[in-house]
Amino acid sequence: MTTRNIKTARPVALRPHRMTAIVVGVLYLAGFVVGIGGEGLIQSILGQPDRLSAVSARGMTVAVGAVLWLMAVAGDAAHGVLMFPILKQHGERLAVGYLAARIIDAIFIAIMVLFVLLQIPLAKEYATASTSDAPYLHALSNVSVQASKYAYQLGMSTLGLAGLTLCFTLYKAHLVPRPLAIWGLAGYAIIFVGMVSEFMGSGLELASSIPGGLWEVFIGVWLIAKGFSPPDTTPASSATAITQGPAVGRAVEAPVVA
Repeated sequence: MTTRNIKTARPVALRPHRMTAIVVGVLYLAGFVVGIGGEGLIQSILGQPDRLSAVSARGMTVAVGAVLWLMAVAGDAAHGVLMFPILKQHGERLAVGYLAARIIDAIFIAIMVLFVLLQIPLAKEYATASTSDAPYLHALSNVSVQASKYAYQLGMSTLGLAGLTLCFTLYKAHLVPRPLAIWGLAGYAIIFVGMVSEFMGSGLELASSIPGGLWEVFIGVWLIAKGFSPPDTTPASSATAITQGPAVGRAVEAPVVA
C-alpha cells in the first residue's frame, strides 16, 4: 500500500452582483456630471438680472439644462430599483425605505425641473407684454424660481434620508469597506441637515452638498473597479463547500490510499 497527497481546493468567495455594481457606479458618476452640467446651464440664464429677457433670448439653454436634470432624475429612480434586491437580503424594510425615498427624491427634482421650464412660456409672454403687464410676469417668474428651490431642497432632503439608509446597510452588511460607509453616513447626514436648514435661510445648500457629492463620485469609481465586497466565509461554510463538490482556491491535503 502506498499513500499520496492530492490537492483539494478551498472555495474562494466571488464578488456578488458584479454587473449591478458597475451599473450603479456608472449611474453615480453620470448623475454627478449631468446634474452639475444641468445646474450650470440653468443658472447661467436664471441668474441674470433680467431673467425673463435672458430666457427669451436663450430658451434652448434652459431646456437643455432641464433635460440634463431629468436624466439625473431617471438615475435617482434607477438607483432604488437596482439596489433593492441587494439591500433586501439584509433587511426588507430598509430596502423598501430606500426605494421609496429614491422615488420621492426623483419626484421632487422633477417638480423642480417643471418650475424651471415654466420660465420659457413666461419669457415668451414677457417678450410681447405691455409695460403694465411686465411686473406681473416678473412676479410669476420669481415665484416659480422660489418654488423650484423649495422642490430641490425637499428632494435633496429626501436624498439625505435615502443615503443614510443605504450607507447604514452598506456598513452593517460589509458591502463596502466600513470607512467608506462611514464617510457616506456623514456626508448624507450633512446633506439632510443642510437642506432642512435652507428652509430657514441658512445658506448652507451648496456647502452641505460637497461631502456627499464627493462620496458619490468616489463610490461610483469604487463600484466600477471593485464592486460590492464578498460575504464573509466562515470555516464551517468552507468545510461544507469542500464536502459538497470541487472548487478552486487554497489547497488542503487529503490522503488517498492506493
